[in-house]
Amino acid sequence: MSPAIDLIVIGSGVNGLTTAARVARAGRSVLVLERRAVAGGLAAAEEFHPGYRSPGFFQDTGGLRPAVVSGLGLVGHGLEMRSEPAPILALGGKGGAILLHADPDRAAPEIAAHSAADASRYAGFRAFLAGIRPLLADFIDRPPLNLIEIDSESPWELMRRGLGIRRLGAKRMMELLRLPPMAVADWLGEWFECGLLKAALALPSVAGAYMGPRSPQSAMNLLLHEGAAGPGVVGGSQALAAALEKCAGASGARIRTGARVERLLVGSKGVEGVRLAGGEEIRAAGVAAACDPKQLFLDLLPTGALPGRVIEKIRAFRTRGTTAQVLLAMSRPLRFAARQEVPVELARIGRDLDHLEKAFDAVKYRRWSEDPVLEVQAASAVSGRLAPAGHDAVSILVHHAPYDLEGGWDAETAERLAELVLSRLEEHAPGIRSAVVARAVRSPADLEALYGLTGGHVHHGEYALDQLLVRPIPECVGYRSPLAGLHLCGSGSHPGGGLTCAPGWLAAAEILRTGRP
Repeated sequence: MSPAIDLIVIGSGVNGLTTAARVARAGRSVLVLERRAVAGGLAAAEEFHPGYRSPGFFQDTGGLRPAVVSGLGLVGHGLEMRSEPAPILALGGKGGAILLHADPDRAAPEIAAHSAADASRYAGFRAFLAGIRPLLADFIDRPPLNLIEIDSESPWELMRRGLGIRRLGAKRMMELLRLPPMAVADWLGEWFECGLLKAALALPSVAGAYMGPRSPQSAMNLLLHEGAAGPGVVGGSQALAAALEKCAGASGARIRTGARVERLLVGSKGVEGVRLAGGEEIRAAGVAAACDPKQLFLDLLPTGALPGRVIEKIRAFRTRGTTAQVLLAMSRPLRFAARQEVPVELARIGRDLDHLEKAFDAVKYRRWSEDPVLEVQAASAVSGRLAPAGHDAVSILVHHAPYDLEGGWDAETAERLAELVLSRLEEHAPGIRSAVVARAVRSPADLEALYGLTGGHVHHGEYALDQLLVRPIPECVGYRSPLAGLHLCGSGSHPGGGLTCAPGWLAAAEILRTGRP
């Protein structure tokens, strides 16, 4: 007797919901199982103090793939795209600030206050990125090439991708080929002289990563970030999660919260379903795992289901989390002294590249930085529904804070980190302490416990050439696993983490292509 369910999706983050919606829209029966009480994963808005909800963990929605928005009809489910990316308020020492727009014309006066030369070079920098963006977007929007078994790839696909590189022209092609192994500090140093500008541009390349701006390969991360860059979503990550949840439900997928998968059921023909905590077994023709690869293969599969060499490779997949989150419930909207007159949605606090590098240095010795680099998002400028009228809910990402902190994470340690963050924030938003109603801290260890993120890594695995070109391991290239009926659809697969929804979208296409389910 055939299972009544075609596909079980483990995890309801944005990638899990994307997979569920695309497969369900193709007429398959889909069940999403979420261990927590709410869907949306790291993107969900969750109450951390009565009346105050976080705007989600991820602050940048600009990477959302246009194919997902159009293919799932997300606008019809309440999603609203921005007309242009939100500007970033870059804050340095002694009141220095740049309101950084992606539009060079709007950014030029701000940058010129620090460096006239950089103001003119910024247009060239943006022009270079615009010229290579189609190729980078193509890398993100298509399944990865099977570099291990390259003969299995279509000659047409290999030729098409090769032509894409050649169309850049000789100069841009050579520039692009030399960048991935570089340190982002070296690359940005070729363009700019202003430390504050370089720090603001470099931060996405090291946020959530086990590297600093002087680490080799960090330039690659900035390339991928810029390659995915789009206008973003009105209402932030929680608006994206809500639209995806509505879309999945409208497409016929069922979502069960409070349903923790304890074990995958494996038979002679591959994966046959799952067993939940409590003993309930659910049979399905296939399973797609949006959880991280280590959790999937090391915790959910029965011993002996995979060859030992595969397990060893998964164990070697690096998942060292380096980001903590501090949430503030405030009795008034957040305002920065450098831009007191306007609400600021996003701010980055990092003086220069040395500041970013030293913040990472501490992690090597299992400490957090006493001078952390911060990314700040104010809910009052994102959505008026996350805090009481006239109040604010503020999310602060702390770089870098290690998962394996010396002495471990506990309530006292978390409070010390919150105090440090408030002290740094006070330098740019005087009087903020008096407006704080409540606060909450999510360390990398908390992220592991709350969301099932191995090592507290928000991208399900570190970004480095060896973990991006073949992600997570060669045996799982193209969202397939060595077990029949088991696919990967989370951030541990190509092209990685964040809010692109690309892994879930591409994995769904592979599931439908193979005919199982």
